[in-house]
Amino acid sequence: MQSPLATSDIETQAKIIGSFIILIWVLEIVDQLLLQHRLNRLGILPRTQVGLRGILFAPLLHGTWKHLIANTLPFAVLSWFTLLRGVTEFTIVTAVIWFVSGAGVWLFAPSNTLHIGASGIIFGYFGFLLSRSYFEQDFPSAAVSVVVALLYGPLIWGILPSRRRGISWQGHLFGFVAGILTARYLPELRQWFEQNLL
Repeated sequence: MQSPLATSDIETQAKIIGSFIILIWVLEIVDQLLLQHRLNRLGILPRTQVGLRGILFAPLLHGTWKHLIANTLPFAVLSWFTLLRGVTEFTIVTAVIWFVSGAGVWLFAPSNTLHIGASGIIFGYFGFLLSRSYFEQDFPSAAVSVVVALLYGPLIWGILPSRRRGISWQGHLFGFVAGILTARYLPELRQWFEQNLL
């Protein structure tokens, strides 16, 4: 039986996580140095038709270098914990969180606001990893939940309403909720995925 941390698995995980991080950094470099932040217009504009495209593009875009740097390490760590159970599960979890968190922001965030950044995905992984042990009741999931709580427990405050400019607490909240829902319905989601997409 192959170890869950076999070299091929580590290489695959590094390629997946590294590709996303490279993509968001390249997009930010291009946006800031060449496009004068015009890419940010592809973010989520709540309850507008044009803003629907932001559900797809918003997690790839960031407003400032500080915003991008703040999201890079938590994304790398939490996505790696999510990847430990395999690429298929990671794909399902990421896709559901990406869509549900974006749709929640589009539906419920204030009008005339723009929402960008990978924090919805990050909070989704956070919610997923914390709650998975409750639904699965096994030691590996519980161990990961404890480690994630110790490393990133203070993130939980980010789901509370905030008036701080540039902080999409709605993205945090709906990402977190999406993560919990994904953990709850993961067996059904996996079955649907295998029947319809594989």
